[in-house]
Amino acid sequence: MPSMPRSSEKRPRPKVASRRLAVDPPRPVRTPSFKGLRPASEASSRSMRRNRSKNTEPERLLRRALRSRGLRYRTHAPELPGRPDLVFSAHHTVVFCDGDFWHGRNWRRLKQQLERRFNATYWIAKIARNRRRDRSQVIALRRRGWRVLRYWETDIRRSPQAVADQLQETLASYMTEALRPEESTR
Repeated sequence: MPSMPRSSEKRPRPKVASRRLAVDPPRPVRTPSFKGLRPASEASSRSMRRNRSKNTEPERLLRRALRSRGLRYRTHAPELPGRPDLVFSAHHTVVFCDGDFWHGRNWRRLKQQLERRFNATYWIAKIARNRRRDRSQVIALRRRGWRVLRYWETDIRRSPQAVADQLQETLASYMTEALRPEESTR
């Protein structure tokens, strides 16, 4: 008759597929490689090199409109996931000004257009990766208790005042929401 294990003896644990917990940081996503690719032209290569990651024109337009309203913020906070373009600490809100191309606005249509262009596999993978990274950064920021707002560059360029109005109204609603007394249950 097999002996029963004593309580001090360790029982073998059944192997279970590991699950990621909700608090685990997002896994890094590999960047598509340039290996084996060449620029479509010298002009396109020069154009892509001039793209900025921060202090872009739409970002500056929005900041100017927000400053004229007396709103104060920090820019590119390195301690937050994704280094948000604008950080409103008092409202616990961050804002991203996303470029239409780099962040895949109208992704289905853009993807079809990219499929017909030079280095299509690279660009489709690159923008898809950017979109996944954007989603993981939103999740990480929300877990830390931040509200996340994203605006497209064309919307900002079209009317920075309208975007600033919308942002100001949203921030004001967050403040009134925070100041509203808790409703008691009877």
